[in-house]
Amino acid sequence: MEFAAVLSAHAARVEDELARLLPAEGGGAGEAELCAAMRYATLGGGKRLRAFLAMEVGRLCGVPEARAARAGAAVECLHAYSLVHDDMPCMDDDALRRGKPTVHVKWSEATAVLAGDGLQAMAFEILADPATHPSGDVRARLCLRLAQASGAAGMVGGQALDLGAEAAAVPLDAAGVKRLQLLKTGALIEVAAEMGAILGEVPEATVAHIRAYARALGEAFQIADDLLDVTGSEAETGKAVGKDAGAGKATFVDILGIEGARARAGELVREAAAELAFLGPQARHLESAARFTVERRS
Repeated sequence: MEFAAVLSAHAARVEDELARLLPAEGGGAGEAELCAAMRYATLGGGKRLRAFLAMEVGRLCGVPEARAARAGAAVECLHAYSLVHDDMPCMDDDALRRGKPTVHVKWSEATAVLAGDGLQAMAFEILADPATHPSGDVRARLCLRLAQASGAAGMVGGQALDLGAEAAAVPLDAAGVKRLQLLKTGALIEVAAEMGAILGEVPEATVAHIRAYARALGEAFQIADDLLDVTGSEAETGKAVGKDAGAGKATFVDILGIEGARARAGELVREAAAELAFLGPQARHLESAARFTVERRS
């Protein structure tokens, strides 16, 4: 219960920050629609796990809450953009996200493209603003790492691998599935936690432990997603289930089986916790986040 309260508090804080930072609905017809779509895609939904990681690591590293909340908001903008584009017909073609019609369904494909573009740009605008950190070097490092995690060597590259494997109708092997998910899902989770440490200007050894923790958590998160696609329901997840099997995609469940995937997720939770041992009891919320990742039903 303590972790649920902390996760909720961080989510509420970042939600407030996003509501303040996102463009207000106004202007001409096209502009108003764009701003409305950006807010719709970002506000009022999701666990805000990535923002939680940025804020909680920031707290452990002595970062003022206002700065950590901005980093959390930036990574949530980037994540929201990725979901908007991922849901489009040319990608995964989903009509439901977080229990609501996806952006291209509610508006149009063109609006979805532009809303995603706007959210991606906004993530870097937030990080580059001196309000995020007075040091230009720190702000530059934040922007660099988010760009690396979200570009061709990260999330976008992972999506390309996914689409390529689907088009070739040749399921990936175990190494291929792990690499795909490390890029597509894990990279953004990893950088979210790392951003809290960057803001705190902590020693590189500390950053390395945080990065390793988040990498294990990211893999566990994807295994949990793969399990939910097989064992969950649309009512629980807020999106269509069973799509991976229908598309012939290889997942951790295909490679390991349901029980094997659950066992691997448990191993990853323990690996994540081991990376935090040097922080002692103060890291308990991050440890709980790893357990929450594999126990969630949405």
